[in-house]
Amino acid sequence: MRLLEMKSPGEFNLAKVATHDIFPYAILSHTWTGEEVSYQDLISGAGKSKSGYEKITFCGEQATRDGLQYFWVDTCCIDKSDPAELSKAINSMFRWYQNAKKCYVYLADVSIPSKNADAQTSQITWEVAFRRSKWFTRGWTLQELIAPAMVEFFSKEGKLLGDKKSLEKPIQGITHIPVQALRGNPFSDFSIAERKKWAAQRQTTEEEDIVYCLLGLCEVSMPTIYGEGKMAALKRLEMTVKGFSQGETEPRDLKDNVVPFIVPFDKNPNFTGRNSQLTQLEEMLFRDRRTTKFTVTGLGGVGKTQLVLELVYRVREKYRHCTVIWIPATNVESLYQAYLDVARQLKIPGLDEDKADAKKLVQSYLSKESAGRWLLVFDNADDVNMWITQSGPGSSRLTDYLPRSEQGCIVFTTRDRKTAVKLTRQNIVEVPAMDEDVAIQLLQKCLINPDLVENKSDTTALLKGLTYLPLAIVQAVAYINENRIAFVDYLSLLTEQEEDIIDLLSEDFEDDGRYDNIKNPVATTWLISFEQIRHRDPLAADYLSFMACINPKDIPQSILPAGASRKKKTDATGTLEAYSFIVKRSTDLALDLHRLVHLATRNWLKQNNVITQWTEKAIMRLEEVFPNNDYQNRTNWRIYLPHVRCVLMSDEASKDKDTRITLSRRFGLCLLSDGRYDEAEAPFVEVMTRHKRVLGHEHPSTLTSIANLASTYRNQGRWKEAEDLEVQVMETRKRVLGEEHPSTLTSIANLASTYRNQGRWKEAEDLEVQVMETSKRVLGEEHPDMLTSIANLASTYRNQGRWKEAEDLFVQVMETRKRVLGEEHPSTLTSIANLASTFWNQGRWKEAGDLFVQVMEKRKRVLGKEHPSTLTSIANLASTYRNQGRWKEAEDLFVQVMETRKRVLGEEHPSTLTSIANLASTYRNQGRWKEAEDLFVQVMEASKGVLGEEHPDTLTSIANLASTYRNQGRWKEAEDLEVQVMETSKRVLGEEHPSTLTSIANLASTYRNQGRWKEAEDLFVQVMETRKRVLGEEHPSTLTSIANLASTYRNQGRWKEAEDLEVQVMETRKRVLGEEHPDTLTSIANLASTYRNQGRWKEAEDLFVQVMETRKRVLGEEHPSTLTSIANLASTYRNQGRWKEAEDLFVQVMETRKRVLGEEHPSTLTSIANLASTYRNQGRWKEAHKLMEECVMLRTRTIGTNHPDTLSSRTALLVLETEQLY
Repeated sequence: MRLLEMKSPGEFNLAKVATHDIFPYAILSHTWTGEEVSYQDLISGAGKSKSGYEKITFCGEQATRDGLQYFWVDTCCIDKSDPAELSKAINSMFRWYQNAKKCYVYLADVSIPSKNADAQTSQITWEVAFRRSKWFTRGWTLQELIAPAMVEFFSKEGKLLGDKKSLEKPIQGITHIPVQALRGNPFSDFSIAERKKWAAQRQTTEEEDIVYCLLGLCEVSMPTIYGEGKMAALKRLEMTVKGFSQGETEPRDLKDNVVPFIVPFDKNPNFTGRNSQLTQLEEMLFRDRRTTKFTVTGLGGVGKTQLVLELVYRVREKYRHCTVIWIPATNVESLYQAYLDVARQLKIPGLDEDKADAKKLVQSYLSKESAGRWLLVFDNADDVNMWITQSGPGSSRLTDYLPRSEQGCIVFTTRDRKTAVKLTRQNIVEVPAMDEDVAIQLLQKCLINPDLVENKSDTTALLKGLTYLPLAIVQAVAYINENRIAFVDYLSLLTEQEEDIIDLLSEDFEDDGRYDNIKNPVATTWLISFEQIRHRDPLAADYLSFMACINPKDIPQSILPAGASRKKKTDATGTLEAYSFIVKRSTDLALDLHRLVHLATRNWLKQNNVITQWTEKAIMRLEEVFPNNDYQNRTNWRIYLPHVRCVLMSDEASKDKDTRITLSRRFGLCLLSDGRYDEAEAPFVEVMTRHKRVLGHEHPSTLTSIANLASTYRNQGRWKEAEDLEVQVMETRKRVLGEEHPSTLTSIANLASTYRNQGRWKEAEDLEVQVMETSKRVLGEEHPDMLTSIANLASTYRNQGRWKEAEDLFVQVMETRKRVLGEEHPSTLTSIANLASTFWNQGRWKEAGDLFVQVMEKRKRVLGKEHPSTLTSIANLASTYRNQGRWKEAEDLFVQVMETRKRVLGEEHPSTLTSIANLASTYRNQGRWKEAEDLFVQVMEASKGVLGEEHPDTLTSIANLASTYRNQGRWKEAEDLEVQVMETSKRVLGEEHPSTLTSIANLASTYRNQGRWKEAEDLFVQVMETRKRVLGEEHPSTLTSIANLASTYRNQGRWKEAEDLEVQVMETRKRVLGEEHPDTLTSIANLASTYRNQGRWKEAEDLFVQVMETRKRVLGEEHPSTLTSIANLASTYRNQGRWKEAEDLFVQVMETRKRVLGEEHPSTLTSIANLASTYRNQGRWKEAHKLMEECVMLRTRTIGTNHPDTLSSRTALLVLETEQLY
């Protein structure tokens, strides 16, 4: 490598230096012109007249100013006439720029205006030129930007514009190169494809150079062949990269995947020692084919965080495809915010959902095998209760959110050994204080003047005074560097600090066994530095006092008190950083305070009686910057939440100030919007309590605060508490605001919603009618709130099975919204979907399907294909197909919805679980028991973990699994689950809740299937009587319970009792649901079965024919229910000895089921058995035997040897074989 050496102004010498002997040097980056000085020009002395000579002179003079004797310029330090040298230089270029002490970027097209221009105009002028500079368009300058650690930009006049760090934001905006790449992160963080994209818009004079300039970025070498063309060069590069990749110990990522490294701190260049602990930690990583967990523990300030930070950077180098995530765990709020940031950086789908739980999303993501190897760090996990205590009923502990993977490792840092034992048992690494030799090394690394340690006695005395504690050493050195004093001077400061003051500053440090008759070194060094900061930079002291009142981690600079100029603000944070009081995060420039610095500052504020003053300042500032709960503000409020929680939990400020209450209200609303209902409860209680005391119990703001609290109860399923508050708000608003005030109507609607959620239809209906009628009169018939009230009432009618009334209201809402809001407005589409659901509930599949298709298509166009509402409409259409027996179409749509929700919302989002359950139900309907069971088990387990074991959705998932067991004849397993669901529902929902009654009916069905008639009958009677009283005698669910009881009577041969009930059900359904409703047809078929069982063939036949013909017309000739009705008619013919008619129908049913449902569907196998029975009755033994043998084989394979249907067919086959013998 040739280097230039400045001999005198404008005079240079060339020196060729071996690579291993390279001196520190500067390097020039620029764009070439036609007047560049070549190697030959420099040798001959003929280049001084060229304009390019000025750039060389500039580089040499700037290097001299920076104390660098040597420098390098590409135009004249490479002999381009020598192809071998040129090729070698091109392959070495990246390394040469990387090894340079400084890189000077000379921008010939950026000029600073004359001194007459004001500073602002001057900056705007050169910034515009900077952004347009040709330098950013050239191929070779790409590596010249990325490779050097220090890059400085200069104008045409040689004036410094800034460096790569200070100009990072505009550079990133111009180049679109990730900030992490600009900061020197390893290339393993970026795929080859991504690195190529950085050069996509750049140009080179020689076409091959656009490829050759990528060699360093791709970390490969290859010969240059000018004239081969760009494509040939690119192909060679790709082959070289691929070959190099295959030779590595770990495969290089050649795809568009970048391994996440989510760590808020840069590598600590001053990290010293700790080799034994690092070795121990590295040995504990990724072992035993399970999630490795261990804790690093030790005194506060002993260097736990820095030790683990060093570990993660070593992991990054050793395991290039290991995801690394760092989460501050000081308190719940900072941890929750960190989880949000991590989920966002991992781009986990579903994070923007209203009730998304970032902790659960991250856990699910890392627990998948596809996540690969990962290291998860929880720093400052000092509060054991935060980890092992549930935050509320049904909630999970933080430890329950830890991911599990054979490829994962979790590391905690804590100063509390008890916490360490709770979290990781015996897997604990103790960090002791530094020994003297290592402490001296740390001193040397941190000191500007390392020669100070040559005074051995002073060095030893200083370290002893600081108890060899790294944090104290770093703080002391920061002061020594800033003030340029000797150790002996700092020692005198240490001894001057009064012990009682240090004791006060050390309160709550809570480190067992640290101080035995010696001063707290952290508090002492803090005090020395703080006193000086107060005098030299009062704004910095103010900032530190402010930060002591909020959360010490991840402090956005936008939160700091307003008023100071940008320069003063920068200077103040710079002062705090210089004294090692704060650390600026490299990713977002947020600030972090060490826990002990935070605590010492708080104690100083208390000692000086200003803690209240500063806490109130913090509350006032947060009230200014904390946004409302509009969805678009979500990112901002989540950043501020930890700090708001911190000041609101403090007892240092008055709880009666208006600013605090306003902040508490906004805090609660944001938590509510995030679905964190149990956490929202506390701030709402505080606001309500204060409003009651200050404003009075009937003030509008007081009533709103009560309503907000009721909302948290309602969302937690705490119906009674919600109801009590909602009644209170409603009654008070009626009296204070009037019965027709909009706020009064809202409170009535809220109470109605709570009733509806409990299945108290009549009470909900009465209130909704009241709201609707009043809204019509007060707001007008077409007001959006008015239409919402009508839709609410319609939903209540639908829930009661009052289809016609619901339909009329939904049509009214739909037509009005179409006219007022437009045909594609989201609210209009919702009303169409509501109408479709009403058709669906009535069995009007065609009409429902048509509307669902219409809604689905419009939502796709208006909202997007993956919008939650669009997915709901697809799921609705799939349900319609399922009810029509169109299994394949239903399955395809359910799979589409499930996969999309998994990707968009996350695998354990409630909507995703619903879609999995829908798919499972479709499998169950097709007799695909194993597939259905696997999915139902998955949903049940996920629901237990996400929602809690007693949540209504969890109980539904258990009931679905029980139903699958029941369909397989696994009575005991089904019964156990159904008893569990029933008992839990009684306790959680109440004995008369609709879901509780359904669970009792399910258990009764299982008893009936086992022939336990008395137990089944008792439960069916209980359900029927309760539904009559609660839902009404004609409610669809009541009629179902009467039909269930009738079926139990029929199975016992109690024909007359069965017939009476079935006639009642049939007549009521005809009147309420209509003569062609699916449930009406089922009740007619049930009555026909009872007639058949009594030998009343003609009456049975007439009814079966009626059902069959109607189903053919309404449902279609191949619908499963239609085929069942044909089979029923065939059985009636068989019972009468009308073999030919029975055979023809059984063959028709069997062939159709084979084609529509599949050859192994349970219903197909039943039709085969029926046909075999018909052959047997005719003495056609051989045909009967062949069919029954096929039936036994298929049933054994599909539903198991012990299933009742399999046993029944085996018995029938045995009888056939016996009959053939005789």
